[in-house]
Amino acid sequence: MMSFWPWGVSLLVYVVFLSWYVNWRGRVTVDEVPKLMDAIALNTPEAGERNDIGILRAFLEADDGREFFMLNLVRIAPGKVADPVTGEMQPARRVMEGYTKMFLPALFRRGGHPAVLARKVGPYFDAWGVEPDPGWTIMGYMRYRSRRDVAVLVADPRFGGAHDFKFAAMPQTLSFPTQPQLMALISPRLWVPLVLALAASLVQTALLIVAAN
Repeated sequence: MMSFWPWGVSLLVYVVFLSWYVNWRGRVTVDEVPKLMDAIALNTPEAGERNDIGILRAFLEADDGREFFMLNLVRIAPGKVADPVTGEMQPARRVMEGYTKMFLPALFRRGGHPAVLARKVGPYFDAWGVEPDPGWTIMGYMRYRSRRDVAVLVADPRFGGAHDFKFAAMPQTLSFPTQPQLMALISPRLWVPLVLALAASLVQTALLIVAAN
């Protein structure tokens, strides 16, 4: 007798995945914007020390409810820098881990994840009308489930101390939000169900073999 429970389990797992990965709450509402901005001002007032916090407000007010990808250009300081907590001189990349170890799990919990992480291997090829290359070290393309999620992450008070590690390790950075118009990489919305279907098929085949013997 053929058993279909592996397919039911796979479907359930995919439903749980979608409940986490997709923004089901829609756009940030007019009433939400001031509440989110007040939470940022209260919990992480340092967020506005190096950036124009009004840009985030405008980004929230123009919300379209869709996912977006933040392009990050980062220059990691060469050599060693002072640890913000201990004052010990350590490689900048190690100090940077003090931030990423807190940020990436929080991003993942809210349906976000790195889409691309790459190190720079050469100078600018095309460059005009811009400042000279400061010596970017890495590029990150980070997926956010929604604009609401990025605001909640910025307002999280647990990142207050974590930002000190970022500032110490990154003397320069540049980031801006994007929405891909052409994406050759397969979205998790597609490869996750394919993996689950393959797993269900393999389990069902194994059960049939066991039953036949």
